Amino acid sequence: MRPYITPQAMSQPSIKITVSCVVNAHVNHVWTCWTASEHMVNWNFASDDWHCPAASNDLQVGGTFVATMASKDGSMSFDFIGIYDEIEEHKRIQYHTTDDRVVEVLFEATKEGTRVTETFDAENMNPVEMQQAGWQAILDNFKVYTEK
Repeated sequence: MRPYITPQAMSQPSIKITVSCVVNAHVNHVWTCWTASEHMVNWNFASDDWHCPAASNDLQVGGTFVATMASKDGSMSFDFIGIYDEIEEHKRIQYHTTDDRVVEVLFEATKEGTRVTETFDAENMNPVEMQQAGWQAILDNFKVYTEK
C-alpha cells in the first residue's frame, strides 16, 4: 500500500526524466543483473569516487529494495530505497521512493540486445540536468557491468 500523499504534494507539477541505454545481452541476463543484490553492488553508483557497498532486494509487489550509495573516502553515504508497486518479469518494474517519487523501468528485447529505459519523477533539491546526468551515469555503469 502506498503512503498517504498530502494535497500540497499532489498539486505540485511533476517533472518526468527519462534515461536509456541498450545493453548487448539477453533480457534474462539484464533482468538478473538489475534485480539481484549481488549484482547491484557492482554498478549502482554515478562516478568512480562513489560505490554501492551494500544492497538488498525483495523483488515482489510491496517488497523493498535498499541500495547504499557511499563516497569511497567515507565522507558521505545514503540509502536509496524503493517499494515495488508493479512487476512484470523481464519487462517492467514500477516502484516508488520513500519521498513518493515514481520510477518505471522498462526492459525491451531488441535485435541489438536489451533496451533499458528508466522514467522517474524529478526531486526538488537538484537541477533536472544534474539528476538526468546522474541517473544516466548509473545506467551507463549498469551497461558496462552487464556486458562483461
